[in-house]
Amino acid sequence: MSQLKTQVPTDTWIPATWDEFVHASNDPNDGQVKAYYHNGQMRIESMAALGNPHSRDHGVVIGFIFLVAGILELDIDVHDNCTYRKTGSLEVQPDASFYVGENVDAIPWEAKIIDLDIYPPPDLVIEVADSSIADDKGDKRLLYEALGVREYWIVDVQKMSVLAFAIVNQGSYKITQSQVLAGLEISVLEEAFRLSREMNHGKVSTWLLKQFQSS
Repeated sequence: MSQLKTQVPTDTWIPATWDEFVHASNDPNDGQVKAYYHNGQMRIESMAALGNPHSRDHGVVIGFIFLVAGILELDIDVHDNCTYRKTGSLEVQPDASFYVGENVDAIPWEAKIIDLDIYPPPDLVIEVADSSIADDKGDKRLLYEALGVREYWIVDVQKMSVLAFAIVNQGSYKITQSQVLAGLEISVLEEAFRLSREMNHGKVSTWLLKQFQSS
């Protein structure tokens, strides 16, 4: 992508053929990037620019969902920055994604790029948004509607909030309870994020456990 970078900006959607996208996202000279492709457009995001707030909330949301899954005895399979691809038409790399329930064993261990022409999409995808909130609410939301996931969450690092959407028939609507995670109240996760600014993650995990023990 080193030559492409001199012509177009990163962190924005630009017109591109599939071959141009594959070349840009796989350039070994460019370091680690996240790449998205949909409707003849690509978005390349540099992961080198991710700072402490994004990285902490990224880790927190995965840890909290592991904890919730254990409490609720849910079968779950987590993927961190995994690539999902429909060759020629679509590619995504969400910050975190999860298979829950009947699809939990759908992806074999040896799979690298997950081929969506063979395997089902994840049930839940999460984007952690620090500076990219507008895109996560807009174009990426449309992308995940097209992908056919069951839920899409946006963790807003600045507001310490979680926007959760259920996706049905390539449309989405806001929800306050997760349908994938057995009715988990989104407000509980939001409070956990707020507490994570005031105390370490071990103490927040203890608080989260108590919420379920008292309910």
